[in-house]
Amino acid sequence: MTNPIDDVDQLLDMVTPEIYQRLQGVVETGRWPDGTSANEQQRQYALQMTLLYQNRHNEQAQHMTVNRQGAIEIKSKSELKMQFRHTGAEIAKLKPKD
Repeated sequence: MTNPIDDVDQLLDMVTPEIYQRLQGVVETGRWPDGTSANEQQRQYALQMTLLYQNRHNEQAQHMTVNRQGAIEIKSKSELKMQFRHTGAEIAKLKPKD
């Protein structure tokens, strides 16, 4: 019997942007999209997959991500602000509660 996933490249080929977003949510919150808790092993696997996915697909690395060359890219707050200015995007601002 052969394993349907022979290597990391095959596994990454199956990860869609939607799956990536779900895995990223698990890493950030420790919960699956349905609200159930992820155990530590699941969180670690989700983290590994998000880093591998970013390594392959990340054209515009954000504050701290793995870029396409496999290096961790960290941007300062001022660099991020400059990036937003150039793209025309706005940074969300939260209003204080009344």
